[in-house]
Amino acid sequence: MYNIAVLGAGIIGVSTALNIQKQLPSARVKIISEKFGQETTSWGAGGLFRPTAKFIRGVPEETIRKWSRTGWEFYSSLAVSDKAKEAGMQIVSGYILSQTKVENPVYKDVVYTFHELSRESKLKLGFGHYNYAYMVTTVIATVREYLPWLFERFKENGGQTEQRRIDDLNELVGVYDVVVNCTGFGSRTLFGDTSMFPVRGHLLRVKAPWIKNFVFTEDDAYLIPNGDLLVVGGCRQENNFNLNIESKDREGILERCLKIFPALKGAVIDHEWVGLRPTRFPIRIEKEVLQLKKGPLKVVHNYGHGANGISMSWGTSKDAAELVKEALLGSKL
Repeated sequence: MYNIAVLGAGIIGVSTALNIQKQLPSARVKIISEKFGQETTSWGAGGLFRPTAKFIRGVPEETIRKWSRTGWEFYSSLAVSDKAKEAGMQIVSGYILSQTKVENPVYKDVVYTFHELSRESKLKLGFGHYNYAYMVTTVIATVREYLPWLFERFKENGGQTEQRRIDDLNELVGVYDVVVNCTGFGSRTLFGDTSMFPVRGHLLRVKAPWIKNFVFTEDDAYLIPNGDLLVVGGCRQENNFNLNIESKDREGILERCLKIFPALKGAVIDHEWVGLRPTRFPIRIEKEVLQLKKGPLKVVHNYGHGANGISMSWGTSKDAAELVKEALLGSKL
């Protein structure tokens, strides 16, 4: 029986652990992480399925489309099932607003609907100051429900957890047959990956039950329904390590969003979130053998998704699980 450790308990880590269980049902899989649940970066994500190739640089478009299809099959099947509520999946229509034409986005052929709005429709909706507007019907994962749901499936399959910080990989040599690295930004220190960088995000979750549609723009302004709350964002601040809530960011977000969608006026802030999206170009999904002081350690990496963590998580996790199988059983499978 193989012993496998997955480092990291965010969306990427738990999704990878579940896919390993599917690939290797007899293996013992343990998630080891310093942070779980609402302490993870994943917890604050808006969860809109809208993979964006320009934020997944260095990965062939064919691969991004494959990951998108794989993720969509999983999310959409949940969204139309009797598990939708408990898994935090909801089908939502909304608007993508842009000053430049959106040419064949990677999600176009997988989501439920995607079409450009006429000039008349744009004006009626109050989006006339954008050159292009598209109506999209897709899925939103409310992470505060989805992540615990994933975790329950992992535990039902016999998965184990251990809450601790790993500072030295030598601790894992001889204990685990394969270690899967889903530590996100932690890869910078634990694995010495200096190509990792943070993209700081600031989101508000507000009470605005009258807003049912998402609105997404290229101007760091978006609204995303999230269960009984509405996500209002945001910002993308590269290499900013500040985890404090800054009033100037809040004011900027509200100003931009109210300008685009005046119906937001009157919304009551429920809570705010600041997080560092762990970003790398390209996303790292590969296997290697590290030669450590205590001996060799087989490692499979799956990290660096940045703002596409939810959209890409299931597709990349499936590939990472295949690499774990290869690392254990050989590549001629």
